[in-house]
Amino acid sequence: MKPTKIRNLQLYQAPYHVLSKQLGSHLSKDLRQKYGTRSIRVTIGDTVRVLRGEFKGVDGKVKEVNTLKRAVTIEGIKKEKLKGGQFDVYIHSSNLLVTELNTSDKWRIQKLEGTKSKVSKQKEAKPKEEIKLKEETKPKVVEEKQKAPQTEPKPKQEPKAKPASKTPKAPKTKTVSKKPKKELKEKNGEK
Repeated sequence: MKPTKIRNLQLYQAPYHVLSKQLGSHLSKDLRQKYGTRSIRVTIGDTVRVLRGEFKGVDGKVKEVNTLKRAVTIEGIKKEKLKGGQFDVYIHSSNLLVTELNTSDKWRIQKLEGTKSKVSKQKEAKPKEEIKLKEETKPKVVEEKQKAPQTEPKPKQEPKAKPASKTPKAPKTKTVSKKPKKELKEKNGEK
């Protein structure tokens, strides 16, 4: 692929699942040891520290995550407008360090810890019950087979051998019947 095509697919025309992966940030040393992973996607409510840029060293909670800008806003980081007022500053997620995770999302924590969810455990339990039911019905079938008179199995017949060579058939041609000129003239209206 051409470099322009790759660039477009990763930056300008990227689908949402790719944009979401581009919002990852490094974890602090404590969290890295606890969960055994180096980085995680930033979400609202995470506490982060800015590592690069104008606001280096500032800690705060993530207030907004913008996937299209690939950046986040942090509580307490604002700039002033010339006419007065303030606006949030977007900081790219690669310039952040996650110091504390938002634990309200159970799926996220289970994925980090590597444990299975309750839903998947319930799905696993259902097939076991079905297997038990199948085992209970099997002895009855075996008993019925034993009661039936035993017959000798029929020997398998070998398939008939095909002739080794066949003569090739001539291609079919269409035969067109020629009509006499008188009939053609009558149809066309000529006399």
